[in-house]
Amino acid sequence: MELNEIIRPENRVYKKPELLNDTHMHYCPGCSHGVVHKLVAQVIEEMGMQEKAIGVSPVGCAVFAYNYIDVDWLQAAHGRAPAMATAAKRLMPDKLVFTYQGDGDLAAIGTAETIHACNRAENITIIFINNAIYGMTGGQMAPTTLLGQKTATCPYGRRVDLNGYPLAIAPLLAQLDGTCYVTRQSVHTVANVRKTKAAIRKAFENSMKGLGTSVVEVVSTCNTGWKLIPEKANEWMVENMFAKYPLGDLKNKEE
Repeated sequence: MELNEIIRPENRVYKKPELLNDTHMHYCPGCSHGVVHKLVAQVIEEMGMQEKAIGVSPVGCAVFAYNYIDVDWLQAAHGRAPAMATAAKRLMPDKLVFTYQGDGDLAAIGTAETIHACNRAENITIIFINNAIYGMTGGQMAPTTLLGQKTATCPYGRRVDLNGYPLAIAPLLAQLDGTCYVTRQSVHTVANVRKTKAAIRKAFENSMKGLGTSVVEVVSTCNTGWKLIPEKANEWMVENMFAKYPLGDLKNKEE
């Protein structure tokens, strides 16, 4: 096959989403954020919602999400993304409104906003990146940090008597009447990337149908915070994170 045949548009099997800006990513090599950003951009494009999408970015590693995905963005104070998304969706119900939050943002300072937005059945999507650590600020213990896991603020490992149990917030949200879809996914393999993309698409469609709040948790790596190379971080996640945060749907009202 000639080279010019290989690069013809009809032979292309993959291309960068048009909504992804040509911005140098600040995420660490191996970080899951970049993959999820790509999936969000792809789903918005495929749904034809470029002009109707509104993202709410958090405080944390993903604070600069608005630099990468070319849609309208709102910047929320730490933990307040669901409250801000509530206002945007109620004022503009025809918009596709989603938050993009880490575990420190969603499950710590933003616990109340998260729970009450879900309980009110706000027609938004919450994308929740769970890497069990505060990545941006130096690797401190998060609500989702596993028992025995070492961080900057529990250097000998998380202890129940001192730090309490890890918070699995997705099952809590699944119990609320206002949530229509709660799922846990990952992006460490090609198959899992596809499942996560399908979950994001379903969540976005639910919000546009007015079915209530959808939550897509993505169990993720933080190889810098965990002090592991990317390959080993994926292995550690599979061997340790999935036991506490198993993948799969926790709630799907349509089923």
